Amino acid sequence: MSSFFGDSLADVIYFRRSGLRGRHAVFGTALLAAAMMSACSTDNVLSLRPEVDVGTTTASFAAGAAHDLAPAALPDAPAPAVPSDGLATATLPAEPAPTEMAAVAPAVPALPEAPTEPMVAAYPRVDNPIEALPEMSPAKPEIMPADEVSCRKELERLGVQYVDLAPINDGGACRIEHPVKVSAIGRIQMKPAATLRCEMAATFAAWTRRELAPTARTRYFSGVKTIHQGSSYSCRRIRGTGVASEHSKGNALDIMRIELNNGRDIDVRKPGWFAFRQRGFLNSVRADGCEYFNTVLGPGYDWDHRNHFHFDIKARRNGRVACR
Repeated sequence: MSSFFGDSLADVIYFRRSGLRGRHAVFGTALLAAAMMSACSTDNVLSLRPEVDVGTTTASFAAGAAHDLAPAALPDAPAPAVPSDGLATATLPAEPAPTEMAAVAPAVPALPEAPTEPMVAAYPRVDNPIEALPEMSPAKPEIMPADEVSCRKELERLGVQYVDLAPINDGGACRIEHPVKVSAIGRIQMKPAATLRCEMAATFAAWTRRELAPTARTRYFSGVKTIHQGSSYSCRRIRGTGVASEHSKGNALDIMRIELNNGRDIDVRKPGWFAFRQRGFLNSVRADGCEYFNTVLGPGYDWDHRNHFHFDIKARRNGRVACR
């Protein structure tokens, strides 16, 4: 009996100890399973790609082991800082700065040293460039005689609008050494502009201002607007002779008609019987012209002068004047 109870008590103690060990084993197994599950996630289980450890690690890893587990492609990444709670946080390394990836510029070769002796460029020598290029050099102005200079001062005093022209030489007697081209006398226009010797231009301007314009104001109560001329310089001879005309020397001018400011146009041709005012005007200016010119011809002299007044300053012996 005692042995029965003794065996039973021993069995009870055995089973109790066995149950305690079993509970310890179950508890350890649960702890191990919980640790394994905490190290995994659904992403780790379902994904087939390899995972890089970028999370947190426990302090049980040594510093050397953590360094060994760092990615090999990032050797310059800084070591993770270890906080005071004993846990180290691993962070991704920062991307390299743009300056670290810049290409190295090629070396620039050194420039050769400047020669010690100065370089001299030689050019062909031209003593006088203007003479070497005569077609580009301006024409040398000729010295104007004193009488021509004095004559131009007289033109300016009379209010003549003119320009100097180049010398005219058409051969023989057809020439003017110092011609001028007259376009107006004061407000009175000359159409077309007349090419004359300066002396003839000054004489005609004096007759226009002192005789023609005052006579027009007296008889027509109007000033002269335009003088229409038919011929100034012209290289020709007197009809029926071999004598050069005064036109070929710039000494003559033919007047065809006179236009007044009031619109009246006076033709130099011989007027009708009852054109008393016009006849008186033409006879007056024609007669006054004999005091300025050496030759005055007009309608009634011959057929060639039927439609104009011819004025010239031809020099004759004894100072004779042909006023016809």
